[in-house]
Amino acid sequence: MSLLQIRGSEIYESSLERLSRIESRGEKLLEFYFFKVILLRDMKIIEKYAKSLYTKTKIPSLDYTVNQYVGCEHGCVYCYAKFINRWKNYGEWGSWVEVKKNAPILAKKYVRGKVSMSTVSDPYQPIEEKLKLTRSVLENMDKDTDLSILTKSDLITRDIDIFRQFKNIEAGFTLNGFSEEMRKILEPGAPPHKNRISALKLLRDNHIRTYCFISPVLPLLTDVKKVISDTEGLVDYYIVEFINVSLAGMKFKNILEKLFPETYRIIRNKKNMLDFIETTKSYLIENNVPVSNLITHRDKRVSP
Repeated sequence: MSLLQIRGSEIYESSLERLSRIESRGEKLLEFYFFKVILLRDMKIIEKYAKSLYTKTKIPSLDYTVNQYVGCEHGCVYCYAKFINRWKNYGEWGSWVEVKKNAPILAKKYVRGKVSMSTVSDPYQPIEEKLKLTRSVLENMDKDTDLSILTKSDLITRDIDIFRQFKNIEAGFTLNGFSEEMRKILEPGAPPHKNRISALKLLRDNHIRTYCFISPVLPLLTDVKKVISDTEGLVDYYIVEFINVSLAGMKFKNILEKLFPETYRIIRNKKNMLDFIETTKSYLIENNVPVSNLITHRDKRVSP
């Protein structure tokens, strides 16, 4: 049975009974206070009604973020968005997704400035294939919105027809060149590298502006040269981000230490890590790679 198929035995009956009682009494669903939980195999889907969709952000070069989902089925062990677990007591990161059911209605509001989709989720994670929430949000957005989308999923190509309606839109892929064995450890729910490259090509063929987010850059694990080679002619620019071990969390540190000890030793040694960063920067400069931002997490964001 597909992850997206709901089986009766996998539904929290008490939540549905509560829903039925509330709806039968005609009570209004209070934004942020009412939710129901559905379990798809081991994945909890939490449906909520949000107060707003566009959130002001201090992220450089962005004005707003849009997250119709919170949480992510990709379950990347290094994901910085895990910090959200402090306020979302649903379980381990990667085991739950919060769904803002009224996001399409909220998306109708027009905001001026650069809008990023998404920062605490992936807009094209597996559940999107079933729910089509991202598609509905895009359909309802003002097509004058200056929109930037970031994903790891080739499902994004489904919505090319809507992208064409926007006056200013770009689509980015997170790529790191991980081998399949490595991906299954570090990004267990994300599509393979080759799928992402194929999706970039299709977007490019349809004249959609594209970019590549090379992240996380890890010594001996992230194949920066392969990513750049595989995306040659497919993207307009690159953003390169070196790993921030503190934000990635203890679970990630433990995995590195046990499974990739050489990488762990380089990261733990300040001088070795700085040497690795400088070597990578030199490669990017020498090969005229169009990098708009290089993020080291050791100083302010700079361009090489």
